Amino acid sequence: MAGSDVRTKRITATGSMGVGPVRIRQMQVLTTTGTPRLTITNGSGGAVAIDLDFKASDIHSVNIPAEGVRVDDVFVTAFTAITAVTVFFN
Repeated sequence: MAGSDVRTKRITATGSMGVGPVRIRQMQVLTTTGTPRLTITNGSGGAVAIDLDFKASDIHSVNIPAEGVRVDDVFVTAFTAITAVTVFFN
């Protein structure tokens, strides 16, 4: 998958992104008040791939080094105090 075109998808809730096996390369996160947290697992019930806490009421850019984080399915299990996330993947 390395070297393939980067795609994006905006999410606003928990659940599957429905994009199949991918490498997550970057995320833009818009948080609200409270204690923002984003958790992504390797498919439904899979191992935790990304688990991040954020500063409230801000916009965050999460850059993932090298080839990114590979998952069979981007499945969001925690979407707390977050308005939206744009995920960049290939």
